[in-house]
Amino acid sequence: MSDDRARRERLREYRAVGLRLAAVVAAYYVCARIGLQQELVRGQVTPFWPPTGIALVALMLWGLRMWPAIALGAFLVNVALGPWIVPVLLIVAGNTIAPVCAYLLLRRVGFRTELDRLQDALALVFLAALGGMVISATVGTGVLVAFGALPSDAFWPTWSVWWTGDAMGALAIAPLLLVARHARWPRGVPVLRWVEAVALLGGTAAVTVVATHTSVNLLFLVVPFLIWAAFRFQLAGAAPCVLIASGIAIYAGAVGSGPFAAHGLLAKMVILQAFNGTVSLTALLLSAIVTERNHTLREIEQVCERLTEALSRLAPDEKFELPYGTPEPWPPPRPEGRDQRRQRRR
Repeated sequence: MSDDRARRERLREYRAVGLRLAAVVAAYYVCARIGLQQELVRGQVTPFWPPTGIALVALMLWGLRMWPAIALGAFLVNVALGPWIVPVLLIVAGNTIAPVCAYLLLRRVGFRTELDRLQDALALVFLAALGGMVISATVGTGVLVAFGALPSDAFWPTWSVWWTGDAMGALAIAPLLLVARHARWPRGVPVLRWVEAVALLGGTAAVTVVATHTSVNLLFLVVPFLIWAAFRFQLAGAAPCVLIASGIAIYAGAVGSGPFAAHGLLAKMVILQAFNGTVSLTALLLSAIVTERNHTLREIEQVCERLTEALSRLAPDEKFELPYGTPEPWPPPRPEGRDQRRQRRR
């Protein structure tokens, strides 16, 4: 009987793993087709590659067993783009190794998927996005140059586009997916709170559109909206704002409008990566700091409540109040006895 139960549990586990693998492959492929709409080099190098975020989150949630799904999704996308099977396999290897290395680096530093600590935000930006994605950009661009699909002088412009796309997949998609897995439809939220959220998202989009369609450099105007999102909504508000601002900026960089006009491909990617990195770092760091502060305040309140209960149990006939915001002496004076009142009247 126990053997049958163990067998059923194993089958259930295998079925769950299989469904997860299939979901990762499907999500990787669909998001890759969306990212390729902004391709800039050879029909396959884009400044926004959402599958990187899909792969990184899948590894965070379900472990290294997800790497075959990442490799299969990358193969299905790249096999149609060429140039032929050997370089395709090498590119697939780079696209698989990069998120795996990024995940291992995050696990090494004790990364938490809640993104509620300052070190988690820093690790995601610098270790996973900016650091780990160097692997896929270097391998992919090097393969295209080595097999003659690109001239050698196009290495660094292509590398910058590849690195920007993979890094933005980790910076924009991964936080959004991590916060979405804990999201619940809010109940009892005041109408003004909804109005504020809509105004925040709409304002972020409007300011970014204006800043990316004028020759004057106004990209910095997005930063106040990120600060607003982080302080008022924490990661739940910061992550969508990062995706909106980065998506509009990526489109502007691809078409060469606003501050990206009159620049070469390499310069465009430098400007775009500097903007996206600043936006992501600002939003994630501030939301983590505010979340840490709120968590600390809740812990202090809980300690004060437990201390009040303990004092009440020690002296049930006396009323004690904690010195929170009042100048009353601590500990409070004990009630006067009969002899003390007589001496005071004398």
